[in-house]
Amino acid sequence: MFINRLSKVYKHFGKIARKAEISCYRIYDLDLPEFPFAIDIYENHVYVAEYKRNHNLNDEEYNLWMSDSIKVIAEVLEVPLDNIHVKQRRIIEDRKHQYSKSSEAGQDIIVSEGGLKFMVNLDQYLDTGLFLDHRITRSMVKDLSEGKKVLNLFAYTGAFSVYAAAGKAEEVLTIDLSNTYVEWAKKNMILNGFDDIGKYKYQAVDVLAIVPRLPKKHFDIIVLDPPTFSNSRKMKTIFDMQLNHVKLINECLDILDIEGTIFFSTNFTKFKIDTIEIQGDIKDITRQTLPFDFQKTIRLCYRIRHKKNTPMT
Repeated sequence: MFINRLSKVYKHFGKIARKAEISCYRIYDLDLPEFPFAIDIYENHVYVAEYKRNHNLNDEEYNLWMSDSIKVIAEVLEVPLDNIHVKQRRIIEDRKHQYSKSSEAGQDIIVSEGGLKFMVNLDQYLDTGLFLDHRITRSMVKDLSEGKKVLNLFAYTGAFSVYAAAGKAEEVLTIDLSNTYVEWAKKNMILNGFDDIGKYKYQAVDVLAIVPRLPKKHFDIIVLDPPTFSNSRKMKTIFDMQLNHVKLINECLDILDIEGTIFFSTNFTKFKIDTIEIQGDIKDITRQTLPFDFQKTIRLCYRIRHKKNTPMT
């Protein structure tokens, strides 16, 4: 059953990916309840995330099941066993656990997306360093970036920053709470030749604290992809996406140029955007930003701009 399903979807998605010159993509996403995996291809490597579930197997039976499953994946995808990277994760609604570090250091691998290079690590962290579901959104940012000032908030490893720089942005400011990920973002930028310290800047700070202090109406594009919830000791306050998104978005509108655009995204499946209190025009672009390999993904994406003044009659 697993062999048939994996073979079928690999053949179908592989054809689409090759035609689109995409080398990093998802081929299996919890398709069969008996095999609760998310399987992503990163060029000649495969990342397998096993979602914990209740099963009736003892340790010996489980280990045999897992071993056989990995062998099937290797055979169907025609990759060596050494190139398969397995992680176990809980089913979570956000990315707050992306900072969880494994005991395995793993190997940094360079992959390509959209003609750009990115460093990923398929062993050390719960997430790999490149969120494949935002492939289209990143291209949107690139297409709008020429001559623009771009702010990437909760930037993770800076993939949006790389796309903005590739789109000839005049200025790119990358901000994340984690020193580890800000340094990773710098490496991704330099990997692509974007090393101008006058144009490309980085801050490892609390986003909620820094946004109100940034210059008003300064940025043309703001990328905003916060966690669902965060109570990090490095933050001054607790962040709850549903409770705090209005304040955060309105503060971003304050620092957004009058003709600017905010790309706001969340993985919180129960999220409801407050269209009344947010002081901007909101357009749901979720469907337009979901690539072929993430059609089952539950994540939201919005484009937010300043409201246009209506002439008095």
